Formats: sequence, C-alpha cells, structure tokens
Amino acid sequence: MEGERESLEPIGGASRPKRARLGIRGELTLAIAPTAVLLLVFGLVEVLTEQRLLFASLAGSALLIYLDPEHGTNTIRTLTISQLMAAGLGLLAYQAIAPAYLSGGLAMVATIVLMIALDVVHPPAVSTSLAFAFRAGDASNVTLFALAVGITALLVVLQRAALWQLVRLRRRQPR
Repeated sequence: MEGERESLEPIGGASRPKRARLGIRGELTLAIAPTAVLLLVFGLVEVLTEQRLLFASLAGSALLIYLDPEHGTNTIRTLTISQLMAAGLGLLAYQAIAPAYLSGGLAMVATIVLMIALDVVHPPAVSTSLAFAFRAGDASNVTLFALAVGITALLVVLQRAALWQLVRLRRRQPR
C-alpha cells in the first residue's frame, strides 16, 4: 500500500519530482504543525470576529503546506503576497459594493488575475478574498486586516516549520 499512494505524484509529463512519501508516523508528524495552527486560529477568529469563512482559506493553505512545503505555491513570498492582496481586495470590494455576489465575484476575479500577473498563485487566497468580500458581523476593517496579517504570518511560520520537519524526517529515513 505504501508504494501505491499517488497523492504526491506529479501529473503525467511533469518535470518536477514528487515529495518523498514518509512512513505513516512521519506523515502524521508533519501534519501536527498545520493542525495546531488551525486550532489556534479557529479559537482566535472565534474570539475576535465572526469571519468564520476565513477557516476555509486557512485550512486550504495549511493542507497545501503539509502536502508539499517545498512547492512554489507555498513559498513565503507567494503566501504573503497572495493572502494579503486577497484580503485587501475583498475589503475593497466590500466597501465599494457591500456584501453581495457582485463584490465577491469582483474580489475573486481580481485576486486570480493579480496572482497570475504577479506570479504568486496560492489557490486558498481566492477563499480569503471571498471571506472579506462577504464579511460577516460588525468587525472593523482594521481588525479584519490585522487578522489577515496575523494568519499570513502564522502560515509563513508554518511553512518554515514544515520544511524544517521534512528535512529532519528525511534524515531519519533509511536509505
């Protein structure tokens, strides 16, 4: 079963090698940091605001980081720019149009276009733009943006921790 897992396989014709699959214990060890960050942020978001849609974005980012912390989608540059840009575009759309499908659609399209143009494609950022465009509750824009910055900072720390852990686990694996 160990050799049959395909979730880390590059698609046919890809020139990129797959991330080496660790044993079940190594995979679970690598998943500890993303899980801990998610639980911490869930509590933080619940206390500070009603922006529960941010959970989806954060969960997607955390899982991508766990899956392949060395992938370009998960670099600090990509995470930081895409997530903060998405939050800003979502807030801007909310202020310009108010929470409606139009504000969400515009924020989403602008986020996708700018991620491609700036070469900072991190798919969960699309969810971030929607969360801010469909904003819930009466939290201030400053609070929401501070939350976005904080979440992005946690994702950066998570990416670094995952890389460190991956290197450590690879050294332990028998050759």
